[in-house]
Amino acid sequence: MRTASHRFTLSAAVAALAAGSLALAGCAVTPDDGDGGHLRVVTTTTQLTDFARIVGGDDVTISGLMAPGSSAHHFDPSPAELLELSRADVLIVNGQGLDTYIDGAIEASGFAGEIIDASSGVDLVAARAATERAAHEAEDATEHAEHAHEDEHADEHAAEETAEEGHDGHDHGESDVNPHLWTAPMMAAGMVDAVADGLAAADPEHATGFQDRAEAYQQLLADLDDWAAAQFARVPPSERILVSGHDSLRYFLDAYEIAFAGSILPSFEDNAEPSVAEIDALVAKIQEQGVRAIFVESTMNPKLARTIARESGATVIDSDTLAVDALGVPGSDTDTYLAATEHNVRVILEAWGFTPDPLPESLQEALQ
Repeated sequence: MRTASHRFTLSAAVAALAAGSLALAGCAVTPDDGDGGHLRVVTTTTQLTDFARIVGGDDVTISGLMAPGSSAHHFDPSPAELLELSRADVLIVNGQGLDTYIDGAIEASGFAGEIIDASSGVDLVAARAATERAAHEAEDATEHAEHAHEDEHADEHAAEETAEEGHDGHDHGESDVNPHLWTAPMMAAGMVDAVADGLAAADPEHATGFQDRAEAYQQLLADLDDWAAAQFARVPPSERILVSGHDSLRYFLDAYEIAFAGSILPSFEDNAEPSVAEIDALVAKIQEQGVRAIFVESTMNPKLARTIARESGATVIDSDTLAVDALGVPGSDTDTYLAATEHNVRVILEAWGFTPDPLPESLQEALQ
């Protein structure tokens, strides 16, 4: 496996300024005196916290900047979290434009340790191709809906289209890769590779343990992938159509051959605002393709999804939300990556009228 870490060092002046700012803020975080000299690892997403905890085991001290239920798309670290980052030896990031908040946090905290980019373990060429394909599909769908509703909404859309000229129906931000790489279990396995490689490079003494734990966990991910594929294979292809909260499930859908009718927010971010044309396009596509359910994600407000459901005749699934951008609180049924993915598969299948088979014993034991 390849090494996925590199050195990021800030100037002493910036570090001193950040330390002074934290002191003025009255922030105090007590270090873990019982870490035994183990690596202090900080992560930028809840999924990475889970991966690092599993791969690192007792050989690292883990601190996640984001609390359960938090979205990386609009996260602002507190002074206490910046101080935690300043004391870290290793920082694990998702990359590909998801956790861009970390750039300012690195500078403000004076962090000067190793950075592991988890996306380096994923086939980004394939991810980029999937992203481009999705963009073209979204553009075609928007153009189709605009033509279909041309007479009915001509005046309403005129100003909108002028303001949106050149917009391709998808807000990609600065990345040409959909950053939700973890949503497909076998892509998550690649991220686990990068985490294990990076930790091994930072702490060669415990490299064997990191690699062994990563391989054991990757087998569980493979078991989860096999189980999910078998469940979705029971659904006729014509009924495997999904509308999500935002464009976060692309790789998950591709992995299980589920058609993507669109998302409430046609963006990689869960706090974007769709245009009137985009909403009309989605309503038309839901009706044309006979989409039965619209799925709400745990980090999103369900209000717009409910409106689109009323207009399209679909059912909104908002009482049991999908855990996509963030894992749930400890003790919930989405508090780990394995649990959250099983939850998402179950919620989708049940909304389509199917009851999933029990998990294989390996996963049942892991989730106990």
